[in-house]
Amino acid sequence: MTTTSLLMDQDHFNAGLLNFINASPTPFHATQEMARQLLAAGFIELLEDDAWSLEVGQRYFLTRNFSSIIAFVYAPDQLPDEGIRMVGAHTDSPCLKVKPNPEIHSHGYFQLGVEVYGGALLNPWFDRDLSLAGRVNYLDQQQQLKNALVDFKDPVAVIPSLAIHLHREANSGNIINQQKHLPPVLMQVDDDQNPVDFRDWLHAQLQSQRIESIGQILDYELSLYDTQPAAMIGLQKEFVAAARLDNLLSCYVGLQALLAANTHKPALLVCNDHEEVGSASACGAQGPMLEQCLQRMIPDLDQRLRTIGRSLMISTDNVHGIHPNYADKHDQHHGPLLNQGPVIKTNVNQHYATNSETSSFFRQLCQQNEVTPQVFVTRSDLKCGSTIGPITATSVGVKTIDIGLPSFAMHSIRELAGAKDAIKLARVLSSFYQQ
Repeated sequence: MTTTSLLMDQDHFNAGLLNFINASPTPFHATQEMARQLLAAGFIELLEDDAWSLEVGQRYFLTRNFSSIIAFVYAPDQLPDEGIRMVGAHTDSPCLKVKPNPEIHSHGYFQLGVEVYGGALLNPWFDRDLSLAGRVNYLDQQQQLKNALVDFKDPVAVIPSLAIHLHREANSGNIINQQKHLPPVLMQVDDDQNPVDFRDWLHAQLQSQRIESIGQILDYELSLYDTQPAAMIGLQKEFVAAARLDNLLSCYVGLQALLAANTHKPALLVCNDHEEVGSASACGAQGPMLEQCLQRMIPDLDQRLRTIGRSLMISTDNVHGIHPNYADKHDQHHGPLLNQGPVIKTNVNQHYATNSETSSFFRQLCQQNEVTPQVFVTRSDLKCGSTIGPITATSVGVKTIDIGLPSFAMHSIRELAGAKDAIKLARVLSSFYQQ
């Protein structure tokens, strides 16, 4: 099935979404999977430390830190007059990350010290079948510095809950101490034997993945993740249940929209890492990755500024759907429903970059594709989150709108979205790339 026809078949589109999420336990794996699909579609990989020689009409992509990616269609003759149609998302999700010296031996059990990455909803992490994945940096047998992605895949860890008999207040107020209560259990050990070295386990895992010539493991960036695969659920299969829907859902939608557009017009997709912790990194939206890419695409300053002035960024990130058990947490006139289409996100304090001009453009785009948009505004007495939208608008100067797909349980280990929404947004974004 071609990518264009994929946008006409909801079941196949969602099957691809599930496969993408299952293949992407970390931002490194998500970026690798997006790069694989781009290469298969004929995109050419650029390396940032090489000289670029871009050809008119070609399609390119580049990565940074192996966890952020930019893909674009190069059409320099159209840039100053038409601008670039941009879509942005982020590759990271709240999770538990393994500390550098993680080994804990306690009462006959081997555990790992972990840190909380981002604003994770912690209670759902307990009693799950957890695995480990991420990036490992090592010296090979020739003392060359290398890196590889690792994925244990099998359940290797669990964070057991404390029994209700020992914590009678658990259902009325369960306070989690991140230092004491989150280290997962990996195995039982004899306290008298030699301590377990976690790097030995990593070494063995790399060998099991047929990564050759592994010498000394120097460092790693590893995350725990739930091994339960993504699934379509509900009596009518109307929901997508999965880890990391925030924001791999948007990454997948943006990628499929770009591939389906098959456009010769200036188009760009950027998926940044580190959004969940503020985006302040070399590969985050607050860093210079996108701006530096635009500088190399359009070296002339005057032409670049003219291009940016005619460009538009659609920042895509999930939005809180109105929860039937907690409806009072929403403004009564701005509670998006799952399976009712994409949502325009607005905030007068600029936590979202939407303004009336960009919102009107997106509404028109939806009308052209027979999609009805919804609107989200946070309750006036609640704090509003933010996205890469305002950050990108600030750093690049591009007009921006924040939109998203409604979901439940944002930042949980398992989130929920509507089965009909992703393909609707993909059609709108694919049309946007072709405007």
